[in-house]
Formats: sequence, structure tokens, C-alpha cells
Amino acid sequence: MNILKIDNLTVKIDDKVILKDFNLEIKSGEIHAIMGPNGTGKSTLTKVIMGDKNYKIVKGKISYNGKVINDMPVNERAKLGIFLGMQMPLAIEGVTNADFLRSALRAKEGDNFKLLSFIREVDLLTKKLHMDSDMIHRGINDGFSGGERKKNEILQMNILKPDVVLLDEIDSGLDVDSLKLVGQAVMDYYNEKKPAILLVTHYQRLLDYIKPDFVHIMNDGKIVISGDSSLALKVEKEGYDKVGKCDE
Repeated sequence: MNILKIDNLTVKIDDKVILKDFNLEIKSGEIHAIMGPNGTGKSTLTKVIMGDKNYKIVKGKISYNGKVINDMPVNERAKLGIFLGMQMPLAIEGVTNADFLRSALRAKEGDNFKLLSFIREVDLLTKKLHMDSDMIHRGINDGFSGGERKKNEILQMNILKPDVVLLDEIDSGLDVDSLKLVGQAVMDYYNEKKPAILLVTHYQRLLDYIKPDFVHIMNDGKIVISGDSSLALKVEKEGYDKVGKCDE
């Protein structure tokens, strides 16, 4: 069983403290949803787990299967099996989706990489996600809409097969049909691989498709209340100001 554990983590960017004595443990086969008002540190959490150098860990630790990864570079975390689906994926001209995915998968699998299997899987996934077939041969997210960029993140997740999946507002920019497609693709991957999943979202609607085992409400850089999926419904009905005494 893989375990991602965060102990008493305090993080700042420039001189502003974002996360404050944050604690969380996620095991293989668990889906955790993080919700909370804007500016509480939800996206920061995913970036710090992935190793974003813009954030400084003041104290505390992030460990994966007992190994502290605070100082581990992003590429090494990716090789460990940690994946981040970003809130605002960047466009990269000159590097096609196919080239990027092929290189990343080859780096992960080494001599076990099989080109034909890769091509077949990409073809199946683009059809499943209702992505235009030419997107795989275009620059990464180059000219993609917000929804297309999010589908592209889910395509990458399925190809790279991580053990820990961090999804930062993967629902933003998606229409109703695309949200259902993305949610189903995530759950299909979950049912196949049983990864640890951490979702950051503002909306209950995503949780209609990706069913969390635990829901955590953040405020002021830390978790203030945790519960099961019913907690998200309560937030939608009552707002953060009443649930967990969060101040918007």
C-alpha cells in the first residue's frame, strides 16, 4: 500500500504563509476531496506536494512510503508515481502531446516501453475523452480551450499511470457533458489501479462523478473539519461560513 503523508506542514511564498501546520494522510484506494473558500491554500497544497520551487517549506514534512520528499525535484517525484493535473495547464509550443507523452513514458518504463502499445492506448483514450484526433500531434495545449486542456491532463494521467493523483480544480472550464466524461475517466482509472486521489474542487457537481471517501474543508491554511461525502452536500446547502465556522 502506498501512503502519502503530510505532517505539520507550514509553507510560505515570498513572505506570506499559506499553509499552517497542515496534516493529511492519503492511502492507496482512498479518494480525498479538499474544499474551502478562495485563498485558503488548496492549490498551494497540490503544488507543494509536486515540488513547486516557488513555495518554501518552513517546517514539517511530506513523506511517501516513509521517505521524506521535501527536497526531491519534480521529475523524481513524478518517477515515484505522483501526478498533478493542474488548474491552469500551460501551453507549450514546439513540443507535441505525442512527443511529450512518449518521452515521459519511456523515462518511466525504460526498456519495458513499447511504442505500439503506447500508440494504441493514446488512440483509445482520445476517443474515450472525445478529443479531436489531431490534438495528440499539436503542441501541448497549444490553441486548446480550457475544457480541452483539462481533458489533456486526464489523458496524461491515464498514460503515465501514477500511484498518487492530485487533481487541482479539474472541473473548472468543463461543460456538463465534458465534466461527465472526465469524471468517468478518473473513476475508470481509479477502479483499475486503485491510486490515492486528492481532489481540489469548489463544487459538489464534480463529486457526483468522482465519489470521495473523505471530504476536508480548509480555511486559513489548514483543515478545519473532515467528514464523508455528505459534508460536501452540507457545504453546498449552507456555505463555508456555517460549515466548520469558515469565514469567506
